[in-house]
This record gives sequence, structure tokens and C-alpha cells, in this order.
Amino acid sequence: MKFIVSSAALLKELQIIGGVVNSTNTLPILDNFLFELNNDTLTLSASDLETTMSTSIEVESTDIYSIAIPARLLIDTLKTFAEQPLTFIKTKNNTIEIAANNGKYAVAFFPAEDFPKAHYIKDPSLTVIKGDIISKSINSTLFASGNDDLRPVMSGVFFQFNSDGLNFVATDAHKMVKYTRKDYKSDKSAEFIMPKKPLQLLKGIMLGNQDDVKIEYNETNAQFVFGSSTLTCKLIDGKYPNYEAVIPKENPNILKIDRALFLNSVKRISIFSNKTTHQIRLKITGSSLNISAEDFDYSNKAEERLDCEYEGEDIEIGFNSRFVIEMLNNIDCSTIQLSMSLPNRAGLITPLEINDDEEEILMLVMPVMLND
Repeated sequence: MKFIVSSAALLKELQIIGGVVNSTNTLPILDNFLFELNNDTLTLSASDLETTMSTSIEVESTDIYSIAIPARLLIDTLKTFAEQPLTFIKTKNNTIEIAANNGKYAVAFFPAEDFPKAHYIKDPSLTVIKGDIISKSINSTLFASGNDDLRPVMSGVFFQFNSDGLNFVATDAHKMVKYTRKDYKSDKSAEFIMPKKPLQLLKGIMLGNQDDVKIEYNETNAQFVFGSSTLTCKLIDGKYPNYEAVIPKENPNILKIDRALFLNSVKRISIFSNKTTHQIRLKITGSSLNISAEDFDYSNKAEERLDCEYEGEDIEIGFNSRFVIEMLNNIDCSTIQLSMSLPNRAGLITPLEINDDEEEILMLVMPVMLND
């Protein structure tokens, strides 16, 4: 087995799929990249049993062979090279020799047969979406997903495809985000829950990608095909909670305010809030918004008054400042609308101006009980 490849091209591809490799693995073979050489095409794969990602690059070779090479050792070595051709040669003593301009480096390899195969998707449904739309949907929702091992269905993002459009939903029971695309529709209704790890990988890869991405899925697995790359993952098993039931339908109290002004004020006030509850208090009367927080344990207290547009009855409501900050950081607009009904009902945050007419975004944050 012998092939010649660009050091920079190989490093770039390995760093993309390298996000799949866990820092600690129960199976030693998962610490490796799978190299599958088929003449002038080299297919690279990484797996953690749940998620497998593969990509292909062109090389100079006439051989057909497969081996597994230690991931961390290879990436650390490639990072030190300036752009140059590298020659990989399989030696007689079960090592791969990497020949560079100034030296040779021998790496032990493992049999390719030990490397796990990607999940096969039987009878898949298909949806095609632009890469940057996938990135936007993940960016808009993933931060709201949960980390509770007892409720695994909330640890991912809920994909909901139907004839009306595509919905992407994430919640941790304290906050929720629903991102909708009206320009993509699916003839066949489908619902599945994507795990967090593959979504984090896709978020970075898809940023600014205008190409079509094929999403194939069935009840147990999903596969994203883009360019020369494929990401296959196991879906989260379980039924997603009925998120529509928690969205208040009547919200007569409507606050409109500059997003950056509101965000910076909440950030400052939250410094003085209780370090366990992170509670802030919003008191709205007329066109005046009063934001305050108090930590009784340390006698810390802060209060600010902001001008705003407001329609509705005077209201006093408490929120967890961390959730409000997260939402305001992840909404792309200059002015937001906060819709409320009662102090014990959820508040809805939506952008007042939308850059894309085909998208809708709704953020929901549960209130916290005020300490009078």
C-alpha cells in the first residue's frame, strides 16, 4: 500500500471528521481514523459507534487497501508540517511510514476489519435542504436543548417535517426555541430527534455552505450527505414532549425594546442576582421598564430603568437571567418583542424584524416565582 497526498488537504479533512473521536473510548479501535484507499481516492472515516463521519480526497495511488491509523498522533504530526506532499507506505513490520521532505515517521496501524461500520439506513425518507439553512436552524435551537440524562429526548433537537414547512425545536423544560422554515416542505410527514454531538459537528461544517444537503432518515438513524462527505448517526429513541401545549395562545401584554439595550442591561443586573436562582425582576408600567435583582445573602442589589414601547396592563414578572441572556444572544435582530399574559405564564420572545421572510423564530422562557 502506497499513496501520496497533500499534507494540508489531509489535515483539513481529518480535523473535520476528528470531532467525532471521543477523548476516551471503551474500544481502542475508536481512537483511530479508518483509511480506505481505492486507487486515486482515499476515504477517511471516524466513529464513536453512535456517529460516523466519512469524507474523500484525491491522492496519487494505484493501490486498493484499508487500515486504521491512530487519530491523535496523526493530527498532531500533520499540524507541524508546512504544506508539502507526504508519502504513506505500508511496511513489512506492520507500520505505516510517512515520508516528508525532511524525515520519515513510523506509525503502528490496526486492521480495518476491526473498525465499526456506519449504520445502514433501510427504506429512508429524503429531504433536501441548503447547508446554511441547516447551520442556521441548529444555531437557533441547539443552545436551548437540555443536559438531563433522565430525559434524553430533551438533550437533542426535534426535527419535524410536513407539508406546511420544517420545524426545528429544542427545550430543556425551562426554555424553548422553535425555528420554522416555510420555503421547504415535505410530502411525507416525519419526526425525529437528532442528538447534540452530530448537530454540533454539522453546525460548523455547514456555516456559509450554499450547496444542497441530502437528509435521509428512518425511525432509528439519519444521514447527512454533502459534497464528498457523509455523516450518519443514531437518533434519540423516545417521544418528544408536546411543545405546542406550553405556548400561551393569548398574550395581551406586549413589550417592544432594542435587543442590545435590553441584553446589556440584563447582563449588568444579573451580576447582582442570587447565584442559585439568577432571578431578575421586570416591572413594566406605561412606557417604562424597570429591571432589578437582589441577592439577600450578600445585600447586593441593582436596578435600571429603560424606555420601551408597551401595550397592556402593568405587570411584574421574574425570569432566570441566564436564560434571557442566552435567548437574546441567539436572536438576530435589532428590536425584540416580549409577549406575556400573567406572571406565572411563559414569556414569548420574537424578533420584530426578520431578515428572511421564509423563516419564523419563537423563543419561550418560563417565569420564576418572585420573592416579595
